[in-house]
Amino acid sequence: MSTPSEPNSPAYGRVLVKVSGEALMGSEAFGLHWPTIERIARDLVEAKDSGAEIAVVVGGGNILRGASVAGEGLDRATADHMGMLATVMNALALEKAVEHAGSPARTLSAIPMPTICEPYARQTAARHLSRGRIVLLAGGTGNPYFTTDTGAVLRAAELECNAVMKATNVDGVYTADPKLDPSATRYDRLSHDEALAKDLKVMDAAAFALAREARLPIVVFSIREPGAIAAAVRGQGRATTVAP
Repeated sequence: MSTPSEPNSPAYGRVLVKVSGEALMGSEAFGLHWPTIERIARDLVEAKDSGAEIAVVVGGGNILRGASVAGEGLDRATADHMGMLATVMNALALEKAVEHAGSPARTLSAIPMPTICEPYARQTAARHLSRGRIVLLAGGTGNPYFTTDTGAVLRAAELECNAVMKATNVDGVYTADPKLDPSATRYDRLSHDEALAKDLKVMDAAAFALAREARLPIVVFSIREPGAIAAAVRGQGRATTVAP
């Protein structure tokens, strides 16, 4: 991590922001809440305008979560592919909102669908980033049984990002669930080994193992407040940094 020379300079030159599908619901019980999407898009553009290159992996849980619908009559692989398609819909919506907010954007899907968006290729994504476009990475890894957390860390490693920014509903990693335990305290900084030893659920096991192996910092912060993504990219705001 580089030290910012100015208050509004990015702490990380290239980042991958993981946004859950649920974050796009806003106050809705299902689907998309356009004012929330516009707020997140403005925040991404502000982060990019600070000087960082921004890639985004968005989940699909606001539309369909594969693991939750798999069962009798629907195998897990098929259900997971349905969930991946939901991430493409979310990425396309966010792409348009980002463009309306003033930045060029591109959606790339791990499941090829060239009439809708570009197929994902590492070189293509890196080229878009270097040209100042916000890149929306959809379709997960293109394979079933992998979460979008794992897809996010994989893409961050492939694209040589300096950090994974995990946007959640809480402002960091706590000693316990703050919703259940009022005495829970937030960590400002942890190592990968400390998070593993304390069994802190930073990400799912596969995603966290990959981040640890790639020595990728994970910044966990709340997406609920306007400007939270830009603040996290600048190394500001309330967050927990899990780093080597």
